[in-house]
Amino acid sequence: MTVSNRRWRFTGEEGGASVLVLAIVGALAAVLVATLVVGGVHVGQRRAATAADLAALAAADAAVGRVGGAPCEIGAQVAAANGANLDQCVADGVRVLVGVGVALPGGLRVTSRARAGPPGADQSKSVSR
Repeated sequence: MTVSNRRWRFTGEEGGASVLVLAIVGALAAVLVATLVVGGVHVGQRRAATAADLAALAAADAAVGRVGGAPCEIGAQVAAANGANLDQCVADGVRVLVGVGVALPGGLRVTSRARAGPPGADQSKSVSR
């Protein structure tokens, strides 16, 4: 049994595949993090929109007398129950405009507004979300 005596020649490309694999893994990790951030913001926006809609409906019910209490107080309670803070509340007769905000991890915050009132109340103005 003989052992051959090999000499290694260095061509300057040893470890190139490792660097390529690390670059690909890093790029995939960056895409994953970006996807999670965008998904989290989308979920937060939907939570804020839902909280704003429900707070506006509850405040409108209080404004027309279906439930007791001040419209903005009722709206704040409903917003808090849905994980949002009531930022704006304007009761104009039986119509109510509310704005809520939801805090996201990382110091981000998303907001949404909603308007509610009884059928027939002038609601021709659109509300941006």
